[in-house]
Amino acid sequence: MIRNPSRSISTLLLALMPLLPTSAFAAESRQRAAGPDPVVFVHGWNSDGSTWQTMADRFRADGWPAGHVDQWTYNTSQSNATTAQQLAGEIERVLHATGATKVDVVTHSMGALSSRHYLKNLGGTSKVDAWVSLAGPNHGTGTAHWCGGAACVEMRPGSNFLNDLNSGDETPGAPRYATWGSPCDIVINPATSVALDGAANHTTTCLDHSGLRTDRTVYDQVKAHILQELPG
Repeated sequence: MIRNPSRSISTLLLALMPLLPTSAFAAESRQRAAGPDPVVFVHGWNSDGSTWQTMADRFRADGWPAGHVDQWTYNTSQSNATTAQQLAGEIERVLHATGATKVDVVTHSMGALSSRHYLKNLGGTSKVDAWVSLAGPNHGTGTAHWCGGAACVEMRPGSNFLNDLNSGDETPGAPRYATWGSPCDIVINPATSVALDGAANHTTTCLDHSGLRTDRTVYDQVKAHILQELPG
């Protein structure tokens, strides 16, 4: 005889809860969100996501799940403001796919500009934990006078885009900002363009512009920054 039907039903429901769809979905979401933040790579001018292969492979080898390493590609001839809007959509896609609440953004060269616009003007500071600029023309580069199109004009020192981007706080919000620049990078001139007020700014050994993406020491330092193991 069942002396307490209400208690028996409650016990049965508790036993079945792990089998219910909502519980299964919650468990799956927790599993997807486990581990390090997803890394979203933003490449530079006249490039694509494949340029990150060396660094992306290192992240995967160091335990980042394949779905947490996003080698995003975009049209580099368009305005960096347009790219920033597209980056916002890409980050939302990655967050939804992984169940994470924030991403880490790693940029090379011009990729720093669209991602900074996203952080400053499109609410990105609430979605990004750590931000990295490798050889970013954060205050412009004279090299941009040798190429054309909206993106190149925006990279020129004193452009309206850069003046707006660098007005006020150069590193807004809660994300942890870090930059790496090389004294041998002839693409970014002046070399002082890379550093940002409020960021952890680093100078590498003599690396060329592309070398910052593939150098092992730079990777180790970027990973430590992302994992909050690198002192400012």
